[in-house]
Amino acid sequence: MTSILKTSIFAGLVAGSIDIGAACAINTIGPGPILRFIASGLLGAPLPHETWVYCLGLGLQWLMSIIIAAIFVIAATKMPALLRRWVSAGIAYGIVVYFVMTFVVVPLSRAAARHVTMASFVENLLAMILFGLIVAYMAQKTSSAGRGRAPNP
Repeated sequence: MTSILKTSIFAGLVAGSIDIGAACAINTIGPGPILRFIASGLLGAPLPHETWVYCLGLGLQWLMSIIIAAIFVIAATKMPALLRRWVSAGIAYGIVVYFVMTFVVVPLSRAAARHVTMASFVENLLAMILFGLIVAYMAQKTSSAGRGRAPNP
């Protein structure tokens, strides 16, 4: 398995899992409704309260997170400045991911429309910035470990 694939999978799984936790904290609910909402993007709503729905939601979350991480990791191989300035790159990437997910992916899915308030905008934007920082950090860490040099924030 290539280092790009390993990094993408690991960063995606970690960032995607933390993103579920952030969504739980933002919405003050457990992971069940979050995972059902994610699954509804593929299947529509209403969905039954069954284990397979939660597993589908988790699988979709991890798959999207791995793909999102892979985009950054691949871009970083072409633009090494993303790794040298991983904090700035991670923040910028998180902002881009937020807007793409909120205003492109979710509206094109079968998930029920959600009203965006200023509070939800800020909270979810911060969650995606954290996501971007995690992915950028892991990409930078993996890259610098492979070259035997210290990371440079």
